[in-house]
Amino acid sequence: MLKQFIHSVERERAKKDIHKVARSFEWGERFLNGDHKSGHSFSLQSGELTRDEMVNAFSLYNDQAISRSTDYFTPQEPAEYVLSGGWLSFKSPIESPYESNNTAYARYFPVSESPARIPREEPAERRAVVVIPQWNADAEGHVAVCRLLNLAGMSALRITLPYHDRRMLPGFERAEYLVSANVGRTIQACRQAVLDVRSAVGWLASQGYSRIGILGTSVGSCIAFLAFVHEPLLSVGVYNHVSSYFGDVVWEGITTAHVRKGLESALTREELRRVWAVISPNYYLSRLRANPRKGLFISAKYDLTFTPELSGLLFQECDNQGIRYDRALVPWGHYTMGMFPFKYYAGYKMISYLHKNL
Repeated sequence: MLKQFIHSVERERAKKDIHKVARSFEWGERFLNGDHKSGHSFSLQSGELTRDEMVNAFSLYNDQAISRSTDYFTPQEPAEYVLSGGWLSFKSPIESPYESNNTAYARYFPVSESPARIPREEPAERRAVVVIPQWNADAEGHVAVCRLLNLAGMSALRITLPYHDRRMLPGFERAEYLVSANVGRTIQACRQAVLDVRSAVGWLASQGYSRIGILGTSVGSCIAFLAFVHEPLLSVGVYNHVSSYFGDVVWEGITTAHVRKGLESALTREELRRVWAVISPNYYLSRLRANPRKGLFISAKYDLTFTPELSGLLFQECDNQGIRYDRALVPWGHYTMGMFPFKYYAGYKMISYLHKNL
């Protein structure tokens, strides 16, 4: 009964976004061609190769990037930060072809603004949490979470993802370029998000925060995980709606059905997994085993976007590698998490975990 109700609501919510655009497939190798500065350039032209050769070339790029992921997901130069009116801004470590997307923004919620806080037994070090909202969150997305973190005695820094809000391209109503049927641009956008997050973590450390956590939702959980496993300054991670393989989520999820339309004209599901391996959590679980720290994976039992089966592949690989991460299977879906009463329980679960472990 509950499953049927939630699935019905999930499908209705997915249909309400009338601004989705089904774009044509593109390899997008030019978004990787320009990455000479960091030594991770893709130097092949689509006109030179057959379809199968392009799949293999992208797969090789992914394999090489994963093998050098410490460099791949590390900013090459220190950022120059500006804090004004509660907003932190800095030049993004990756320069995309779109000027409006190349300045990173984060809204800062210092704990001192909160008049009432949940007490903590031991003397607290300065604590802060980087908060990463879901795909296509508006400017107020997860602001309530940031204020709850303040009440729990933790500052918050809410990241604006590439192509969102202040970074949205002129004439766009959605952040379509973060996840699209353009293979190379999607890789670049997600990598850009990870590098922006790591730059933001660096700023928090420079402000004297000695305990820094991260909280991400939906695609934000993927970005948060990639940042966490590569950023030693992060102590605790909370990943709300987790999955295993980026390509599989886009292929199966109802939220990305319009993206799949473009992709399936040129790629199979298995090929998509290969060409988006570098932005998939499952390929980095060994880094947790080497430096586990604390973390909570949250999977929704009735999720039609990040399906439980795909989350299960992440948990299975954790078991195979002996990774003992905290997990929670919650009785709602992807969209319904934002509804009463689920959003209150979700907020409590995430904030209390960070309050206890950070």
